[in-house]
Amino acid sequence: MVCPRAGIILFPRLKDAVVNSGSLGLGLVFQLKMENDLGLNLQEKQAIVAEVNEQVTQAQTIVLAEYRGIAVSDITKLRATARKSGVYFRVLKNTLARRAVQGTPFEVLAEKMVGPLIYSISADPVAAAKIVHEFAKTNGKLVIKAGAMVGSLMSAEQVAVLAAIPSRNELIARLMATMNAATSTFVRGLAAIRDKKEAETAAA
Repeated sequence: MVCPRAGIILFPRLKDAVVNSGSLGLGLVFQLKMENDLGLNLQEKQAIVAEVNEQVTQAQTIVLAEYRGIAVSDITKLRATARKSGVYFRVLKNTLARRAVQGTPFEVLAEKMVGPLIYSISADPVAAAKIVHEFAKTNGKLVIKAGAMVGSLMSAEQVAVLAAIPSRNELIARLMATMNAATSTFVRGLAAIRDKKEAETAAA
């Protein structure tokens, strides 16, 4: 639906619109104000719970971060970074998030689901923590509230410790670099032996 005077697009899912569109501009404040007034119908709620639950069942880590006052452009950048790192990133109604984690190892997070939260979910044990932590270091309006790793509840401080650990992709990159370096050394060694033998043969 479009407001004819302001040209502002109004979405049924205002939280998701704020995070996912990246083009709301002047409509942001109005949409956040209306967020609690426009509810989702039952079918929409069920679809969201099913989508998030699917991510949760494959996850190793979930991180919750509060985003009060953060700019849409900043959230859009964070979302893009999360996508590149394979992190499922979404603003959710906490009631729906609680349903999504119910009966899973991440149910321990239910009591921490309070306030306007961004949910970061990753199959990589480190990725979700790293993405949110790195962003929060340069944007004080994003505050890590809690996290969980396969059923173990984590404080914000523990999330920061987890974020300092190299991710799976980083470890693979390091391994490949080491292997490439070793291969190059080996090839150079073979070439040196070949050149020496050729020189000896020529001298003889």
